[in-house]
Amino acid sequence: MALKQQTKSKIINFPGSISSHISSSKVPPSAELYAALDLGTNSCRMLIAQPNGSQFHVVDSFSKTVQLGAGLESTGRLSKISMARTIGALMICQRKLRHHSVTRMRLIATEACRRASNATEFINLIERETGLQLEIIPAEEEARLAVISCAPLVSINTKQLLVVDIGGGSTELVWIDLSEVPKVDRRKAIMKLHLGFDSNQDDFPKAKVVDWISVPLGVATLKEQFNDVTDDSAKFALMSWFFEEKLARFSPYKDGLQIKDGFQVVGTSGTVTTVAASHLGLDRYDRGKVDGLRMTSHQIENVIQSYLALGPEGRRKDPRIGKDRHVLIMSGAAILQALMRIWPTDRMSVADRGLREGLLYAQMSQDGVLEEGA
Repeated sequence: MALKQQTKSKIINFPGSISSHISSSKVPPSAELYAALDLGTNSCRMLIAQPNGSQFHVVDSFSKTVQLGAGLESTGRLSKISMARTIGALMICQRKLRHHSVTRMRLIATEACRRASNATEFINLIERETGLQLEIIPAEEEARLAVISCAPLVSINTKQLLVVDIGGGSTELVWIDLSEVPKVDRRKAIMKLHLGFDSNQDDFPKAKVVDWISVPLGVATLKEQFNDVTDDSAKFALMSWFFEEKLARFSPYKDGLQIKDGFQVVGTSGTVTTVAASHLGLDRYDRGKVDGLRMTSHQIENVIQSYLALGPEGRRKDPRIGKDRHVLIMSGAAILQALMRIWPTDRMSVADRGLREGLLYAQMSQDGVLEEGA
């Protein structure tokens, strides 16, 4: 299932220019800007950043709920309305890229476009309307990008790592064994996974991917499965158990693997960050307080139970959840609760980072403009 081919950063010039798509192995100066765009089932997000030591400095960002996958479960196609909303968001991204004169970028689409029968038609429409060339990436690459984005949050004492990325249309889980990697090299070993889950790293201690899975259920698609259930608590319970059933092929679940010593769970998604913000009582979201926060399983469960107690109307009015998140928060919470039930653990590390950050790390690492270390 591993992805053998590495994808290089693209150089893109917008309509009216001489060339629209060139691959280059040239190493750019460290001041050059990079961009990463993630078009998911529910949202369109972009970061523009500059290499800065072993990390990067964000110059500009964009995030908008586009609901690209609305109705996909029933029709198998992207609707005209959803595509129009998405192209409107991508036009804003195009203007930002042009404003900052960004040439090195990766622009990706995930689960909704992987599943839609008219996805190729839509990708071609995007290029005609905006000049942006999006690529539909396979599930494994989506999982890899989520993992490497979380590398800076992994403790040097972690021996077994579970990274969970709850998206709009799918959920990726990756189990990594770091027990054979020296403590000081564990974060670096995770970053090396951008080369592939089964890549040979003979010159460096390897992070072993025990197993990974992409479940075709995310916050939007899981919710659509149970739209006909009116009772709030019953719907939540059904969503949680339904998601757990989809993990049957995941070997750590199948084999009943239970590890507490040196075990770390890192969760990355709007669901996880919203639960963290609710736990902290933040009426206004603060990434600095959320990213890297370690929540106990008891704290997570308390927040989920408080959401259930609020009911649909209460969640809609709760400023901690936000107007764009309240409709999908319970399907995300159902996935989160299922995971915490399966692998009883004391804590989860919260990551306000994901595919965009993974794309940036991968591009910059490949171009050799990041300093060694995480």
